[in-house]
Amino acid sequence: MTAAEHHIVPRQPPSSGSSGPSGPSGSAGPPGSSGDGAGTPPPDRRRVIRRRLITLTIIVLLIGIPAGYLVISAGQSRRSGQDKEAEAAAQGLREAWPSGMQRRIFELPIPGNAEGVQYYETNNWKASRMYVKFRTTSAGLDRFLSGVGTGRAALETGRVTISGRDTKVTGWYFGPGVDWAGTVHKNKDPRPTQNITVNMTDPAAPVVYVVSASTP
Repeated sequence: MTAAEHHIVPRQPPSSGSSGPSGPSGSAGPPGSSGDGAGTPPPDRRRVIRRRLITLTIIVLLIGIPAGYLVISAGQSRRSGQDKEAEAAAQGLREAWPSGMQRRIFELPIPGNAEGVQYYETNNWKASRMYVKFRTTSAGLDRFLSGVGTGRAALETGRVTISGRDTKVTGWYFGPGVDWAGTVHKNKDPRPTQNITVNMTDPAAPVVYVVSASTP
């Protein structure tokens, strides 16, 4: 066959968008790439806001829950103390001796010859109180006052040192017609302070009323 008989195919121009079969510019970029070096598009704004809200919620919970727990616990403790005190007041004084530990804690050296001993203890978030009443002898009163850390000379004639609040709790009577004498023996916290009032109508058989209070 001669050259004139060959079928000549015209050369096709390269397609648009193609940069040739080889070379760095001919390779396709990674998916999602714009090919202009701009990188990954910025995150969605709603997603950023959502993440910030979640973080803020977590912070509020971490701070708010413990604080709320402390407030609730304090309220419960206060109510519990008030309930215990009200319960003790309803039961009234017990016809018995306080335990040796109670006497040591509240520094109440009740003389061994004491009669008609009555007591009860109350505790709340502000203070602990021991209420004690007993009859003793003149010598027994001196031993008690000395054991507390005071003496008969500290008793003031006509003075009642038991407060109205404690009178309501105990039901004790401190009205006229009785020879009262009283003193307050103070100690530094946490040691208790004793409010002592004595019925001296019969000097040979005084009746002692004591409220020993300590602050935690």
